[in-house]
Formats: sequence, structure tokens, C-alpha cells
Amino acid sequence: MIRVLIAEDHDLIRGALIALLSEEPDIRVVGEVNRGDAILPAVAESRPDVALLDIGLPGIDGLEAADRLRQLDRPPPVLILTSVGTQGNFERAMAAGVRGFLVKDAPAHRLTDAIRAVARGERVIDMELADDALDADADVDTNPLTPREVSVLAAVAAGEGIHQLSRRLGLSAHTVRNYLAAARLKTGGRTDEEAVRAAMVNGWLGVRTTAANG
Repeated sequence: MIRVLIAEDHDLIRGALIALLSEEPDIRVVGEVNRGDAILPAVAESRPDVALLDIGLPGIDGLEAADRLRQLDRPPPVLILTSVGTQGNFERAMAAGVRGFLVKDAPAHRLTDAIRAVARGERVIDMELADDALDADADVDTNPLTPREVSVLAAVAAGEGIHQLSRRLGLSAHTVRNYLAAARLKTGGRTDEEAVRAAMVNGWLGVRTTAANG
């Protein structure tokens, strides 16, 4: 029996995944969470054989959670199920050691087959999604953030406050707030946390930016 943990913040999608996997005689859903920062505690409690993770999760995103799972003594293999196929996300997924990378609208049998393959230690990559991401970003760099905005958002993601960040960068708190305001505008985030999440989902904290200066 393959024990699966599901991390998905949309209730309808999470419910559909649970219903789908419950029909498989050799797969059992042993846990479900709707936040990225709930994944590690849930893994410790449920001991899944496979962690099925969305990327765009509140708290921390699925790729950051996958990277943190590697710190465990016996981490479960991670299968990413996503509709966000940017080059940045694909590269982050590979860097985080995920074993599977699938698109959400793949046929149901591809998902169940992928879970079985990942549980066996195999790697499963949706190459059409990966190729689309690489091709799209080969033609145009879609990151709207300047290098300084990237560094400020990355620091916020790491838990640094405005005053701590201003001291480290040698900037005034007012200037740091201006960078954050610009990043919120470009990402569509209403808060700094939403801006960080949007940047992570789009891979903007891990790819080259278009602007030369902040």
C-alpha cells in the first residue's frame, strides 16, 4: 500500500484528488494539508511514502517545502502537481530533489502511475510542461523585478524585518519600504507576504531579472 500525503490549498481540487486516489486499491491518502508550512509536521505524523505537493501554497510554497523535507532523516519522495510551468519553477523543483513534476490537467491514470513510479524510486517528469517552460523563458525573460527588489523579497521570505534588512543592506527603512511597494505593484500582492508568494510561484526569486539596477 502506497501512503500519500496531499498538500493543496484549493478545497475542491484537494477533495477531487482524495476521491481519485481512494479508488486505487494500492494507494491510500494518509494526510491532507492546505498550507505549505503544515507539510513537515504532517509528514512527521503520517509517514507517507509519497508527498504530492502543489506549488502555490500559503505559508511557504511547495518547492520550499520540498527542499526542507530533505533535511529529514527519511524524507518521502516528492511529486509536484502544478499548473505553473515556468523555467524558474522547474529548475527549483530539480534543485529541491523532487522525483516528479506533473501538470494538473494530466489524465488521471498519469497521476496514479506517477505516484507508483515515484514510490518505486523512479523520476517522472512531464516533459511537455518542462519543454514549454524552457521554450517560453528562452525567448523572453518574464521576471519584472529588479535585482534589488529580488534581494529584498528574498530577505522577507527568509524572515528578515524592515529594520534588520535596512541595516544589512545599508539602506534607510524608507528606501526598503519603497522597494517592497514596487515589488507588490509588480507582483500584484496586497501584502509583502503575497508579493513573496507570487514571486516564488513564478520563479522570480531564482531567475535572472530584466533590469540592471534597482
